[in-house]
Amino acid sequence: VQLQACGGGSVQAGGSLRLSCVASTGNFVGYTMKWFRQAPGTEREFVAAIRWSGGRTYYADSVKGRFTISRDNAKNTVYLQMNSLKPEDTAVYYCGADRSTLSEVRSEPNYWGQGTQVTVSS
Repeated sequence: VQLQACGGGSVQAGGSLRLSCVASTGNFVGYTMKWFRQAPGTEREFVAAIRWSGGRTYYADSVKGRFTISRDNAKNTVYLQMNSLKPEDTAVYYCGADRSTLSEVRSEPNYWGQGTQVTVSS
């Protein structure tokens, strides 16, 4: 599985960005697609996840109501729409994928894409 993330950038607080993660493998039935982020000096943390089959979504409390994860099956692409961005959202964002069980949805995935930088200024 190869993943390619893009869409990061710099915005002011309150602004929006949309991250994309394109997956190379054609069949993601049974996979869970995930976004994690890592700010300088901190550990990588879970942001959001979506079941490829069925589309059930999961969010970290810190982003719930502001971020939306979605997928486009035809394009093998997962999106992270980020609204009402805050300076504390500044981090490198990573997409990932694996065949998570329900208890593993928020765990680090087996497959990672490269990171994309998101910077939110106050």
